[in-house]
Amino acid sequence: MRNDLFSLINKKLPFFTKAERKVATLVLSNPYDIMNLSITELAKQFGVSDTSIFRFCKKLNLEGYQDFKMSLVLSLSGSDTAEYATLSDQINVDDSTDEVCQKLLATNIDALKQTFESLDYSKISAAVDMIEQARMIHLYGMGSSGVMALEAKNRFSRILPNLVFEADAHMQEMSSSLLGPEDLAIAFSYSGSSKDTISVFKRSKSNGAKCLCITHFPDSHLTAYADVVLVCSANEGPFQGGSLSARIAQLFMLDVLYTEYFKKHFVTSDRNKKLTTRAITGKLL
Repeated sequence: MRNDLFSLINKKLPFFTKAERKVATLVLSNPYDIMNLSITELAKQFGVSDTSIFRFCKKLNLEGYQDFKMSLVLSLSGSDTAEYATLSDQINVDDSTDEVCQKLLATNIDALKQTFESLDYSKISAAVDMIEQARMIHLYGMGSSGVMALEAKNRFSRILPNLVFEADAHMQEMSSSLLGPEDLAIAFSYSGSSKDTISVFKRSKSNGAKCLCITHFPDSHLTAYADVVLVCSANEGPFQGGSLSARIAQLFMLDVLYTEYFKKHFVTSDRNKKLTTRAITGKLL
């Protein structure tokens, strides 16, 4: 079934609803066009609901939209996309080390350029203001996005004392339940569709906390609860979760926020940076 998704869709066509048939027709006619779309973007672009797309996936005996995209990649038989789906859409298994290095460098540079070109400076300023005004800042993310949340804590803890990051999903749920209007929730999620992150972000928003999201998809279930959305432009396929180019784009955005905050509060930030640096000098030879 997974290796013949298109035949399965054709077989199921008579049993789809009108909206589901619209999704099926799109998949059959333009499979490559939807590989890098989130479920919300797909729904918005073609005038169907998220629910219709999810039901379409379920009728194909798939777990959900992400499972569908994985099956789609595997079903594109005879293409480089399918053959090297778990590696990269740029690298072939017979590439030399030199070629691998050049391609990875180009991919990472492209991710940074795309992110730079999509920057909204007014949103960056708004995000810095949110950090400035927050009593407590809680950082959320799961998996590789959790690594980004931890990196944000490590970075800002050199100049700010009010950051919290819990790696455990249950602890994130608990911490979000205690946020209030004076607090800030910052969520990291490439896809914007992580159930755990959506849950804590939704609860943070319902408690009145300000919400900042760093993601690749500006229209997603997660960003629906965000006051400010910062977009990192680095594509990764469904089998390439946690790609370094996506993390590099997020690190760039994080560095921008840190530097802008430092500039705005230079005297305090400079003092705190010196204090925290001195605090760990004894740990070095």
